[in-house]
Amino acid sequence: MDETIICVDCGGTAHLVLRPPEDGFQPGDILVYRCEDCLDRWDIVYEEDLK
Repeated sequence: MDETIICVDCGGTAHLVLRPPEDGFQPGDILVYRCEDCLDRWDIVYEEDLK
């Protein structure tokens, strides 16, 4: 899970809005990001890291 992502619309930096729960995010949880430049909101479904 990344604290920031690249905004697809403007190329700016989108930051994670919610703090992770104490036990961390679980697969299927929705991660909410907000772009600092264009203010677009991005909702991304968290998937288990396969590393």
